[in-house]
Amino acid sequence: MNPNTNLRIKALRTIMEKEGIAAFIIPSTDPHLSEYVAPHWESRKWISGFTGSAGTVVITHHEAGLWTDSRYFLQAAQQLEGTEIVLYKEMLPETPSIPAFLAAHLKAEETVGIDGKMFSATQVALLEKELAEANISIKAITDPMETLWTDRPSIPNNPAFIYNIRYAGKSCEEKIETIRKTILKNGAKYILLTALDEIAWTLNIRGNDVHCNPVVISYLLIGQDCVHFFIEPEKITKELAAYLQHNKIEIHSYNEIEQFLKQLNNTSILAEPSKTNYSVYSAIAPECTIVTGPSPVSLLKAIRNEQEINGIRSAMLKDGVALVKFLKWLETAVPTGKETEISIDKKLHELRAAQPLYIGESFDTIAGYKEHGAIVHYEATPETDVVLKPEGFLLLDSGAQYLDGTTDITRTIALGELTEEEKTDYTLILKGHIALAMAVFPEGTRGAQLDVLARMPIWQHHMNFLHGTGHGVGHFLNVHEGPQSIRMNENPVTLHVGMLTSNEPGVYKAGSHGIRTENLVLTVPAGEGMFGNYLKFETVTLCPICTKGIIKSLLTTEEVNWLNDYHHTVYEKLSPLLDEDECQWLKNACQAI
Repeated sequence: MNPNTNLRIKALRTIMEKEGIAAFIIPSTDPHLSEYVAPHWESRKWISGFTGSAGTVVITHHEAGLWTDSRYFLQAAQQLEGTEIVLYKEMLPETPSIPAFLAAHLKAEETVGIDGKMFSATQVALLEKELAEANISIKAITDPMETLWTDRPSIPNNPAFIYNIRYAGKSCEEKIETIRKTILKNGAKYILLTALDEIAWTLNIRGNDVHCNPVVISYLLIGQDCVHFFIEPEKITKELAAYLQHNKIEIHSYNEIEQFLKQLNNTSILAEPSKTNYSVYSAIAPECTIVTGPSPVSLLKAIRNEQEINGIRSAMLKDGVALVKFLKWLETAVPTGKETEISIDKKLHELRAAQPLYIGESFDTIAGYKEHGAIVHYEATPETDVVLKPEGFLLLDSGAQYLDGTTDITRTIALGELTEEEKTDYTLILKGHIALAMAVFPEGTRGAQLDVLARMPIWQHHMNFLHGTGHGVGHFLNVHEGPQSIRMNENPVTLHVGMLTSNEPGVYKAGSHGIRTENLVLTVPAGEGMFGNYLKFETVTLCPICTKGIIKSLLTTEEVNWLNDYHHTVYEKLSPLLDEDECQWLKNACQAI
């Protein structure tokens, strides 16, 4: 619990009264609707004390609530304890939606306040429609945190840098020309890009503005004969200025985006309402035609070119070497009784940092021992840190940013004796992971059509997990990216050759244990067949899967063969990069079952 939470809520209510609003909504995002944000925009975290990456706080004059998903149920309950904020668990049948909550607690003709930069145009339109049924309106107000949050961090001004074409595979000029052709086909002359990873990919630049995500706070407007880049001048080095000038990219101040859009006349702009904040979207001049639709950059970025695929393979080798060194060390370190969740995180970071082209972590490591593994996005703190013992499971979810690729891997490691329940759960999750890894499917298949493969083994035992089974992974960019996904929710985007996606089913039992097995898979051709071409997944992550928790009798012959073949590949590719002792450890870890 943050002891200041209730005082901060009280101060916000004073501003609400002055603004004439009966409720205020605080999401977890930034003006670019990012999943991970710079500290300046961590308003939801500041006011609630809840530190998870996803959640929305709603404050009325008499109530306060936090809506978050299953990854954070346990964490949120702990961090909200002692505050007046009530936890609302998303996706459960008894949980009201935010509009339903507001309709139940507000009176007709009252007003809900928002900061228009923190909501997409789509979200605002939907919220207006739903609240109109209760005769409740929405009002965009100036961000109240500017007044309340006295020690608020400033907007990042870290220098941006050029991402070398040897890693990007295509030049900025090539990408912009492709985008121009695509938007013309969509009937537009301009495209407005606000998603930070799309901007970084398009311009072949990277930055240090968001923890673990090498993006640059900016906006980008591309026309048929011009490119306008909205970024704080302090972020432009001499080298970058020359690069942008060479590529005929005009620089504007970051805060000039809305005024610039207001001055555009008699043209057409492709904009994605679900990715553009309400304030910026509303600033587009009325004389302009807005062509709504998905950003073509999202798909262009997700389909890796040959050089990027080579980089992925190189990054996986480096990451695999670091992980083998770590797992070998862990085996002897745990019995000493000196290692904790935090200390092993530091050790893994140290081993990754020794690898060539290492830049940093792709997200904060999740090292959850025993019951902590059941907290999906657990992060050890000095208060929660525990000593690892030679018993039970350790769930370790981690990743790295290398110049030539981004990694994301989860291993659930048996540190010693396990219960039959733990072994059964572990084996069922492995079955689901293998089923998805072995999938062969026709072109045009969506991730939602494959999701059941990973869930069926635990569904048959009346278990489930509420997070997605797979997300896209950026290329020295955000560890979570679209447009593809593998999850129960419908997503119209189909899987394409060259997409990099995670395969990570799991199961979580509060107070007991959590299990997740994750590799990254590359979509590759599987050959021609009836009614067209077929695709499959190539597992590109290289790290042994712990075999100590497997109940072999629960696996089919095909599943056993997949695991043995995978381990053969892991040994074959990593052993030349290891010393003799490490090779012997890896040989034992990859031994056929």
